[in-house]
Amino acid sequence: MKQGASAQEPGDAEHGPGPDRIPGGSGRQESQDERADRRWVELLQEVRVAQTGVQILLAFLLTVAFTPRFPDLSDTNRNIYVVTVLLGAATTGALIAPVSIHRFVTGWGVKPQTVIWASRFTLIGLILLLCTIGSALLLILRVVVTDTMAGWLVGAVLVWFTCCWFLPAYWMRRNGRNPDRAKERR
Repeated sequence: MKQGASAQEPGDAEHGPGPDRIPGGSGRQESQDERADRRWVELLQEVRVAQTGVQILLAFLLTVAFTPRFPDLSDTNRNIYVVTVLLGAATTGALIAPVSIHRFVTGWGVKPQTVIWASRFTLIGLILLLCTIGSALLLILRVVVTDTMAGWLVGAVLVWFTCCWFLPAYWMRRNGRNPDRAKERR
């Protein structure tokens, strides 16, 4: 190395972004591959939480058909049960899709696209999970309280979940901390 030359490489903190560096939304300077790797790890952590919940719910739902009271269910409750099980299965499929996609394309150099598709399936899975929970609650509450009360309670829970799961993200995206991005959207 020449005397007085810096040991720093282009793209490091001293020199700013290099040709292969892109500024991240969090102020990070990372390559496209580094960003895809980080986003993939974050996404997998999120999917693990959701998968655990849906697997427990689906396992519970699958056992309901084998309980002594199941034959006594009304046709309406049986239909709600069938819809709930199908929603649970669809949710499971959507939340497992990121792992399957990743396994099929590993080594093909398409991690950024993999992260995009995995993110889409995760969002679909969360929406399906919301529907599955609502349907399961409707089935259970119709057995415990009046049909009208069950509908109101399920509606309230779905509004609450929507407020918890989706509204904060919407608000943060709309009012993000990056003023340049906010100007671009207007």
